[in-house]
Amino acid sequence: MTLRSLPAVGVLLVAAAVVAGCGRGGDPAPSSAAPGVTSSAVQATDLPSVPSTSAGPSRTDGATPPPRSAAPSTVPSAPPQGPVERRPASPPPVVLPQRPAGAPSARQVIEAFRTAGLRVTHPKDRSVDCGPDGLGLGCSEIVTTDGVTVFVFPDETSAGDVAETWGGQSYRRGAVVLNYLDAKTPAADRVRYEKVLNGLR
Repeated sequence: MTLRSLPAVGVLLVAAAVVAGCGRGGDPAPSSAAPGVTSSAVQATDLPSVPSTSAGPSRTDGATPPPRSAAPSTVPSAPPQGPVERRPASPPPVVLPQRPAGAPSARQVIEAFRTAGLRVTHPKDRSVDCGPDGLGLGCSEIVTTDGVTVFVFPDETSAGDVAETWGGQSYRRGAVVLNYLDAKTPAADRVRYEKVLNGLR
């Protein structure tokens, strides 16, 4: 190699170095992002913000809106029922004894008194009092008036026993007993009631 060829060899070496650098593609251009910030972080900051769906409606007066009430998670159950109260059955109606055959009814006696012009105003059938829930006398019928009370018993023996307990305030003929205790009939009028009763067949 002569001294004249030295400059040419240097040019070739420089050219070879340039070509080798182009073959490697070179290093990528430095990133314009700030040190320590990744490209994904940069992209996240470039996205528009999305409002939260859990927040309530905005208030312009600065007050905090009340929290939304949550729906009940379970359906309320019916209140427990207590034990069923069993009421006792109503007692059977009281069956009164029948008056004896041939004896007049209390209403027949009252009608006979009215026909005779005796005071028998405001008649009331109180036969229910013959039973144990009333007077308990065991009678068959009772009719009260302002002048006298007429009792009819199922037999003459029962009528006689009750008439004795009332002493001089009663009169008996057969199964029928006239009572003057509540009516307070004058003694002079009692004879008239008794006479009409004795005339009944």
